[in-house]
Amino acid sequence: MYEPFFGLRERPFDLTPNPRYLFLTNRYREALGNLVYGLAGRKGLTVLTGEAGTGKTTLLTVALAQWREAGHLVATLRNPTMDRLEFLQFLAQEFGLSEAAAQSKTVMLKEFEALLRQRHAAGLLTALVIDEAHSLPTELLEEIRLLANIETPDTKLLPLILLGQPELADRLNDPSLRQLKQRVALRCSLVPLDLRETAAYLAKRIQLAGGDSLNLFTREAVTAIHHGSGGIPRLINVISDNALVNGFAAGVRPVGQDIIRDVCLDFDLPVLSATLPPGAAGAAQAVGSTAPPAAAVAVAPAVVAPAVAPPVAPPGILSDARVVPIGAIAAPASEPEPESEARSWIRWLLRPLSFLTFRDRA
Repeated sequence: MYEPFFGLRERPFDLTPNPRYLFLTNRYREALGNLVYGLAGRKGLTVLTGEAGTGKTTLLTVALAQWREAGHLVATLRNPTMDRLEFLQFLAQEFGLSEAAAQSKTVMLKEFEALLRQRHAAGLLTALVIDEAHSLPTELLEEIRLLANIETPDTKLLPLILLGQPELADRLNDPSLRQLKQRVALRCSLVPLDLRETAAYLAKRIQLAGGDSLNLFTREAVTAIHHGSGGIPRLINVISDNALVNGFAAGVRPVGQDIIRDVCLDFDLPVLSATLPPGAAGAAQAVGSTAPPAAAVAVAPAVVAPAVAPPVAPPGILSDARVVPIGAIAAPASEPEPESEARSWIRWLLRPLSFLTFRDRA
């Protein structure tokens, strides 16, 4: 709807886990490496935790991409709220076991281990991924521990990946699950993006969608998006997409901080304080108003970014995911930038915070 207005080929902030829009900070790169290594190295149990919306499913999609070839089999359980019998039925269905295996744990374990050994001998990967693992009943966590015991003298036959919110870490610290915790071979957690990473995230998605970051959001809008989202990628997408819709409806380009504030209020998200423009305090004294005198009207302090050391450009991104390295995103050559002012977020990101000169337009 708003794509032509902002010069985009497609919507850059959809909520689907599209690997083309993968954004890797150092922590995300480490997490992706753990997932890939856990599968390829048959490491047994791998755990990835992170707040809702931090991108666990997107990372999983990328990690599984190379195992989509014929022969490899990775079963993914996305709703683990089930009892033991339903779990057995799921395993039997996903791994092609008999109907008897779906009704008997003894039969299932016998058939399943035979299948795993046969596929391992053929050089094929067989793995189980459980999303939303923090919701697993304790009895199923115990079943997962038993599945992790299927092995040969030199390798695990069934790599297992558990993805969940931070509550999963609390579950693993339960003394009754200490045996399962001891079997965790790889573990990593995702954290929200900081302000600089949020701006880079926005710029990269806009660039991949065919747009110019300078034409979509002002500097103040980027700061407000980060504040409202708390650095959670899913919330960044929600705020940005709705802000572009509102900007299109109002005919405003680039979108400023005021539109971001309205969106955050609509979604009951934190709103960034802003300095009132000159005369705003006096304007509060409307005709017939019973408001206090202008001198008593509180004015929110301006948000000033602290001076820090010059940032280091993030390293390159996985080429298989067709992700553009941050340093490669630049303004169009047809519009040379003034030497006294940054032309894009990327130039802004690569300069000290004390020298930010992003377009000053709220």
